[in-house]
Amino acid sequence: MARINLLPWREEKRKEQQRQFLTIMGLSVVLMVLIIAAVHIQYSNFINTQQQRNQFLSERITEVETQIKEIEKLEKDKQSLQARIKIIQQLQSNRPEIVHLFDEIARILPQGLYLKEVKQTGRAITITGYTQSNARVSAFMRNIEASDWLSKPVLDVIKLEAKKDGSREFVLKCTQVAPAQEVKK
Repeated sequence: MARINLLPWREEKRKEQQRQFLTIMGLSVVLMVLIIAAVHIQYSNFINTQQQRNQFLSERITEVETQIKEIEKLEKDKQSLQARIKIIQQLQSNRPEIVHLFDEIARILPQGLYLKEVKQTGRAITITGYTQSNARVSAFMRNIEASDWLSKPVLDVIKLEAKKDGSREFVLKCTQVAPAQEVKK
């Protein structure tokens, strides 16, 4: 009988399978390295894109903060100008009042009463003057009470010692008011 040795054939087949296995393993490793590299590159691109977006947003935020500071400055300037305009309007509306006030004082001033000083602080008016008698000061106070421009007369001081010409010094306080017809304008 003839002897057939099948060992080399099996050995060759085993070597071929081992080569195929190593080749497939090598290709798998290379493929895995390529996939890992691609994922790494993709994530790097995502990170770079996000960093660019963050940089853009930071620049825009800086610009907006600068604009906000300018707006706040403009708001302060606006408030300052509005305050000035309000003061000017108040002065414009009060401008004729002093004329009316002095006209009213001149009309209600009785004879024998002389004014030395008229001082106004806000709406409060202090009148200093000379009188020949206390009755004239009383008449002046009644005239103030009846006036459209003055009210609430309060006699502060009458110095009893007479001057050389026989007059006495007095200090009277009252309040300036605007008459109803003037308020409506």
